[in-house]
Amino acid sequence: MTRSDIKKYFMVILGATMFSLATNLFIVPHGLYNGGFVGVAQLVIELINRFTSLNLSNNLVGMVNFIINIPIFIFTYRLISKKFFFASLVGMLVITATLSLIPVSSAPILEDTLASCVIGAILGGLGIGLALQYGGSGGGMDILGVYAALKWKGFSVGKLQLFINVVIYCLCAILFDISTAIYSIIFQFLFSMVIDKIHYQNIEINAMVFTKNADIKHHINSEMGRGVTFWQGFGAYTNQETEVFVVVISKLEVHRLEKLIRDLDSKAFIIFSESYRVSGGFEKRLVEK
Repeated sequence: MTRSDIKKYFMVILGATMFSLATNLFIVPHGLYNGGFVGVAQLVIELINRFTSLNLSNNLVGMVNFIINIPIFIFTYRLISKKFFFASLVGMLVITATLSLIPVSSAPILEDTLASCVIGAILGGLGIGLALQYGGSGGGMDILGVYAALKWKGFSVGKLQLFINVVIYCLCAILFDISTAIYSIIFQFLFSMVIDKIHYQNIEINAMVFTKNADIKHHINSEMGRGVTFWQGFGAYTNQETEVFVVVISKLEVHRLEKLIRDLDSKAFIIFSESYRVSGGFEKRLVEK
């Protein structure tokens, strides 16, 4: 296992643990519900407790969530990526273990429900965002969101979570009360926003490069697999010819591109700008193959 692999799995484990801390310390103590399959698992346990003589613990949410995720992981292994499958499996196992082992607070850490929603969303969203950024996920909707983002332009993990969770929170409003549903929606909305901000692969970057080295574009083609459009320019002050090219990459590839360019031309001038929408043949890469 390489140092890069160790870092990747460490960040996936850290992210999954942060999500579980957010759930058991800030969300569940207020009687609120997560989105995605974790929210489904919470609803399953609540309904079993309400309509049967059983009294299941909230710490079983992780195990129920894992069972629901089994068909999703089979789908991931076959259709998305083997590396993504193994990294996501690690994340799922950590979430299962930490949701089971981290005790649910009997009393909320923060009495204010809205404050708990905000802190829980930041902590949990940051955790899942880190897991996704390093090639893993927390399973469930994260995996479906990655697949949807690969297939449809303009789609993101956070957007799919937000869309699916409308159904979950409608059930919360019907089965429980409106305030529970509203606060859960606020939490999930903020949670989804944080994920999309952290998950760099959702963000396209336009790089314009000015260089004297005409070979750089070929290295970008061969080493990064990105298309380059170039033309000849002239410096207004020196009147010297220079090559200008444009390449669109994901935000996660910025460091790699800059290093490649600097190794070949330390004096190259680069302008990075965030692209809010890219239309055409841009290949979105959210997972390692």
